[in-house]
Amino acid sequence: MKFMSPKVHGIIDILVCVFLLASPIIFGFTGTLATFTYVLGAAHLALTLLTDSSMGLVKIIPVSIHELIEFVVAVAVIILAYTLFDGNANGKLFYVIFGNCLLLTWLVTDYRGDSVHSMAKL
Repeated sequence: MKFMSPKVHGIIDILVCVFLLASPIIFGFTGTLATFTYVLGAAHLALTLLTDSSMGLVKIIPVSIHELIEFVVAVAVIILAYTLFDGNANGKLFYVIFGNCLLLTWLVTDYRGDSVHSMAKL
């Protein structure tokens, strides 16, 4: 059931960007793991700010593309957890949990804001 409004999703997107950009410092990531996490945080920030939604500043990327990118990234980071970061327990755990949180958010978001089950619009 898609009950999360686009505005709430946009707020979560900003919080995810802050979380990703702070994670290498908080969790002590180094090397490839830290670099990948910083790049992913910056890319997610760009996606959020460029999406045609209430949170987007430039409104270049359609919401449908934002939705697709989030799904692909969620699946990709889970795959990377078991391939690229398989030798790093912290990286593997981080990206399995993060990817599943992204998938859950993708699953419950009403990206177009037209579901009768959406939470009250903020």
